[in-house]
Amino acid sequence: MQVVINETRYQVEEETSILQLCQMLGIKIPHLCWHPDLTPEARCRMCVVEVNGHVRAACHTPVCDDMVIETDSEKIRNYRQLNLELLLDGDHTFNLEEDNEFSRLVRELNAEGSLGNGRTNGANIDASSPALIRDMNRCILCGKCIQVCQFVQQVNAIGFSNRGHDMEICPVFGKSISEAGCVYCGQCANVCPTGAIREKDYIEEVKAALLDPSKMVVVQTAPAVRVTLGETQNLEPGQVMTGRMVSALRKLGFDRVLDTNFAADLTILEEGTELIHRIQYDKPLPMITSCCPGWIKFAEHYYPDLIPHLSTCKSPQQMFGAIVKSYYAQKIGKRPSDIVCVSIMPCTAKKFEITRPSMNVSGRRDVDYVLTTHELGRWLNAEHIDLKRLGDSPFDPVMGMSTGAAAIFGSTGGVMEAALRTVSDLLEGVDLQRLDYEQVRGAKGIKESALTLGNREIRVAIAHGLGNARILMDDLRKGTSDYHFIEIMACPGGCIGGGGQPKPTTQSTIKKRMEAIYNADRSLPIRKSHQNPEIQALYETYLGQPGSDKAHRLLHTRYNNRKKTLGDLKDLEI
Repeated sequence: MQVVINETRYQVEEETSILQLCQMLGIKIPHLCWHPDLTPEARCRMCVVEVNGHVRAACHTPVCDDMVIETDSEKIRNYRQLNLELLLDGDHTFNLEEDNEFSRLVRELNAEGSLGNGRTNGANIDASSPALIRDMNRCILCGKCIQVCQFVQQVNAIGFSNRGHDMEICPVFGKSISEAGCVYCGQCANVCPTGAIREKDYIEEVKAALLDPSKMVVVQTAPAVRVTLGETQNLEPGQVMTGRMVSALRKLGFDRVLDTNFAADLTILEEGTELIHRIQYDKPLPMITSCCPGWIKFAEHYYPDLIPHLSTCKSPQQMFGAIVKSYYAQKIGKRPSDIVCVSIMPCTAKKFEITRPSMNVSGRRDVDYVLTTHELGRWLNAEHIDLKRLGDSPFDPVMGMSTGAAAIFGSTGGVMEAALRTVSDLLEGVDLQRLDYEQVRGAKGIKESALTLGNREIRVAIAHGLGNARILMDDLRKGTSDYHFIEIMACPGGCIGGGGQPKPTTQSTIKKRMEAIYNADRSLPIRKSHQNPEIQALYETYLGQPGSDKAHRLLHTRYNNRKKTLGDLKDLEI
């Protein structure tokens, strides 16, 4: 078919919407409620164009033969300007200084209105969770958060309520988010264009710790952060920024810059040993990974009967915290109380994870604060620290060395592949030289494979996104699952698509980030977790062996049945 856009004729080969076609052609059309991975609902009306003289929403209008489209006529500019000003003049409070879709659009269109003068209703701010803020003074009812919560993640923690002027987005029966069975995956925050749902910010608390001369502030960086941090400074997705990230953290004043990847390697030793033990001694199978706190909370709420299948291993973040306030504290001659442990994570659920009472082996929180990639990027920009101008720096020693197996933890299938690299060697008792398990890679929602490890067939499955996790869990609950080992990550793409990652996070950006993860793996001299010399030294001098009593005390945990009656869902440990 042929269409005319802004007086230029184009041949269109496939069915698409006007907005998607214009994006492919590099023709910019503003939008707020549209997301490439969600169903268009044409709520915000910012993407309007003229089609044969009529105003149409570009996101919702399919391209037809002989269409004549104007994307930037005076009529359309005035329409968009008025629509944006109506949003600004409503009962909202916005902050143009923030970097979000709405603020950028206001600046681009030079919209006038009562920006920042809206009356803030404190009752409309829900700060009940340690992970997310719901500020309905900023909500424009675009509905993207509901779509991702109900249809992608299938958690159903929020929805539309009331009608007309009283319509709002809120948890069921007006409960707080901490009472609604929310798993804090942050996918709602990832798609929100105004910051009405956003991560709870702990930058000021971390700054205060850095200024306290009595504290040593240690920072750890998750595998996925190094391949996304550049996006916070408008660099192309998929650039590995490991060395520059370390330099930037030193500029912010952290006393030690260490690596969560070290703890990812540690996780593989513990988790791999647990898997072998379950297989050899007929313990509950399949064993399901426990690295992702969003997935763990989801299982506690919706599949508590399947908790025995969860690995008892803590996540790499929490293993790191436990080791830094025990083994590392001894190494550097510090008391655990003198160390403040800060995590840089791609994940909002990590902010909740650190509050679990079981995560305080040292008698206090093993990890004190979590900042997301998004928060770190905002902090660096506020301090005018330009990643492009920094050189590479190495991590500090003792807990700064890691392998390629740890690097791939950030992508769906990565934990599985890292485990397979080690478990195969442990079962055979030799280095099999096998590194790449292509069958567990890729963006498919559910992947499965059968492999031969130690003369035994091992059937594995991988799911990312909680909607896909439900499929595997329902099969397990019905008794039709025949897997030995399952990896689940709450967010689409895994940690590289986490709720604390830079925006926009789309299938396109996830693919580029995934490629960067595997490039980081291939670039490292050691690619199997059990071959990490620092991990070997940790066991030889401190833990004894994987699965030892001391390892269990420091590195393993328990889970809670959170399936409670509505109104009694607060996130309290029992």
